[in-house]
Amino acid sequence: MYPFKRSVISLALASALSAGTYAQAAEDATAEQAEAGQEVAQQKDSAKKKEAVVITVTGLRASIERATETKFASDTITEVISAEDIGKLPDMSIADAISRLPGVTAQRTAGRASQINIRGMPDYFSTTLVNGREQVSVSQTRGAEFDQYPSELISSVMLYKTPDATLVGQGLSGTVDLRTAMPLDYNERIINVNIRGEKNSKGELNPEFSDIGERFSISYIDQFMDGKVGLTLGYAHLGSVNQSNRWEAWGYPTADVNSDGTEDIILGGGKVQSSSGEFIRDGFIGVLELKPNDNFRSTVDLFYSEFESNEVLRFMETGLAWSGASLQDPVVDANNIVQEATFVGVRPVLRNDVNRWDDEMLSVGWKNEFSFGDAWEMTLDLSHSEAERKQLVLETYSGLGHASNSSASDTVRVLLDQGTGLARYQYGENYADPQSIVLTDPGGWNQDGFLKNLGTEDELDSLNLSFTHTFQTGWISQVEFGVNYTEREKSRSSDEYFVNLNSSFGDELVIPSDILLGAVDLGFAGNTNSIAYNPLAGLPSTIANNASGSIYTTTSLFHPDVSNKNWTVNEDVMTFFIQANIEADWGVPVRGNIGVQYVDTEQSSVGFNPNQNAQNPAVQTGGISYDELLPSLNLTFEVVDDQLLRVGLGRQLARPRLDDLRANQNVGICNTCGPDEVWSGGGGNPQLKPWLADAFDVTYEIYFGSRGYVAFNAFYKDLKTYIFDQNIDNYDYGFIDTSIYPPGTTLPDTFIGRFSGPANGEGGSLSGFEVAASLPLDVFSDMLEGFGIQANYSAVDSEIEAKGPGSKSPLPGLSEVVHNVTFYYEASGFSARISQRTREDFLAQVQGFGGDLSDRYIRGETITDFQMGYSFAEDSSLDGLSLLLQVNNLTDEPYREYFPDTSMPRFYAEFGTTYLLGASYRF
Repeated sequence: MYPFKRSVISLALASALSAGTYAQAAEDATAEQAEAGQEVAQQKDSAKKKEAVVITVTGLRASIERATETKFASDTITEVISAEDIGKLPDMSIADAISRLPGVTAQRTAGRASQINIRGMPDYFSTTLVNGREQVSVSQTRGAEFDQYPSELISSVMLYKTPDATLVGQGLSGTVDLRTAMPLDYNERIINVNIRGEKNSKGELNPEFSDIGERFSISYIDQFMDGKVGLTLGYAHLGSVNQSNRWEAWGYPTADVNSDGTEDIILGGGKVQSSSGEFIRDGFIGVLELKPNDNFRSTVDLFYSEFESNEVLRFMETGLAWSGASLQDPVVDANNIVQEATFVGVRPVLRNDVNRWDDEMLSVGWKNEFSFGDAWEMTLDLSHSEAERKQLVLETYSGLGHASNSSASDTVRVLLDQGTGLARYQYGENYADPQSIVLTDPGGWNQDGFLKNLGTEDELDSLNLSFTHTFQTGWISQVEFGVNYTEREKSRSSDEYFVNLNSSFGDELVIPSDILLGAVDLGFAGNTNSIAYNPLAGLPSTIANNASGSIYTTTSLFHPDVSNKNWTVNEDVMTFFIQANIEADWGVPVRGNIGVQYVDTEQSSVGFNPNQNAQNPAVQTGGISYDELLPSLNLTFEVVDDQLLRVGLGRQLARPRLDDLRANQNVGICNTCGPDEVWSGGGGNPQLKPWLADAFDVTYEIYFGSRGYVAFNAFYKDLKTYIFDQNIDNYDYGFIDTSIYPPGTTLPDTFIGRFSGPANGEGGSLSGFEVAASLPLDVFSDMLEGFGIQANYSAVDSEIEAKGPGSKSPLPGLSEVVHNVTFYYEASGFSARISQRTREDFLAQVQGFGGDLSDRYIRGETITDFQMGYSFAEDSSLDGLSLLLQVNNLTDEPYREYFPDTSMPRFYAEFGTTYLLGASYRF
């Protein structure tokens, strides 16, 4: 066992160095960092010099030590990930690594971790930074989609849980700062190459997609002109496959099917689906650093990511109790659930759908740091961030015949397995026979398909100017002050079309042989296969070329729901800040900071009011200005050596969801709402003000030198306001353009009217505790050399009524209990680790049928990942080569949704286990 002691100075040095760690190269700097930190510690306390032992470690253990040093040295309550943690975990994106931190969970999208919830709060309560700068996103709200960020290109992650006045753009639940490598933090050239192949355990479910994928990355770090110029370049490619089996219920009506006087729960209808997709992501980073002397440093950094998701969804959609089918031979269990029944006259709709996403993200920053003597420093930081998403959603239908054909039906036996959430179907017809299946409208939906083209654009420009004055004496070591200005514009668009067979084909068309692809196996939920064809091949080449020999024609849909998805929101935010940094001895060593931000915001939106004309809706605008004062205090007391008591206080802010700020409102004149006419409408609300919370954190941390720690944390947040849908009688409609109403229309006498939609209302409190440990087990026994554990447990209690007073709806993203554990072994070049993250049931907001976000209740889940590897020794001819075997979602944990009123299954999906085999080489 190895005793370690350190000083704050040594920790600050180690932290600065750890911020420059990078992917597989992280272990190279380990020895130098350990020696430098040890030397300063020895100078501080010669009595401890004899106790100190310099141990050179590499790989995962070196990464854990750097993260531990950074956490110890921080003046706020933080969680830290270093490069080795990320680079060697079986993670598709940075989201998987972040979700293992205390109090953090990940929400899966199509089987991959994408959105992050911190301390049980929605993703849009947190903010994401890259190298300290606020980032935009491709989501409809503000929340980042972390699968856009390749883990191979991120050197470290800082999660700030308490506010800091100098941290601009911080969130209410937390702030995630993704950092790239700074080349002048190194003193040698480093080149890393990584390659991995992957395979999905589900196999090839659809004919167009393989079950084999690949990953590749290369990074380059170098210094020139005697360390005055540095360059970092990185590229990461992901070609990941997605194969999944899914089942979804329409819902559960009730009826007394066995005449016992009790209403029974029946499956109204459902979908059986096998989907395949490919996620292609190409990410780039570049950093150029100039440091001609000790008084000036200039850094230009760039991050760029292209992400393409191409998914084909093939399924059978079968109406049961909610259709014209008749029910026979029901089997009802003790809970009055129809577990088994036969439905006669069923008309399954065979779906061949496409869901495509094309995303681009760009972040550029230019930071200039100036020193004026020993006392003054100035920083000027300019940045630009932009993101764009283009999404295509295509539905096409086929079946036994058109809905008007009375003989185009089937008899189906359905067995409901409530335990797994799956319904199993026994069909009578052959749905893989191209001679029996036709393109048509079998469900009587008055369309043969549907097409949506959705888009999101987000742009942010920022300027930050700050000054730092250092004091040589006194308990205030520094004062930092400055100003930050940002301009942001986010817009969303939607064009939607009915898809119907070309009129020359009539109501039905035998599927042309040149678009047939065979069949998809749906046997996981029954006894059938379903026809497979290329749905895109039938569309016209352009909307303007609508009827030139294509299978389908398209007709624009003009509807208030469509215009509601076309909007622009602008925000101009000016932030002034000042902070005093504290270093003192108040009986025990104390460090920290006290500061305040003054935030002035002007927000506006442009949308549409379709009340008078859905085809040509009137342009509508709205907005508001507000300012807030956000004080903060962070204090760290070193009560004894290597034991810290931290306290954090502050007021925190989260801006409203950008889609809630849209000016789109369907506003009209209500003649029955009172004695006189009044304005009445609903939609978005550009007059929303932010969520505000007063927060208190306290944590006690016990460190085992730099090698590990145990931490106990409690937090409390008092939300002064919460935004939820409600009815308001005194809403100001002063922005209404009254010219859209025909002459002679009786207009209300006042612009004060009724509104239904998101508005500021009553808040509530949120509290919880977190216990975390990161320990090498040889601190207990030398026999456990090489073994270690990282574990955490979090519990959150919410008194917030998310849908308003009296509602029982939980906070989106809230799992009341979350826990994570990683066991690892690393010695003599061999490494192995197994990680498991668990969260309880929670409410999520996902993109629904119309393209807007909808509430979904998701069952708790446990995701297990495994990795093992071998790195060849320095004296080997294969020095620099590492081999890797990784397994993601080892147990094929299903994704499950349920209906909150009945707890009946709503959605069930299995995404399979992903196996990765690869190698990395460091030059």
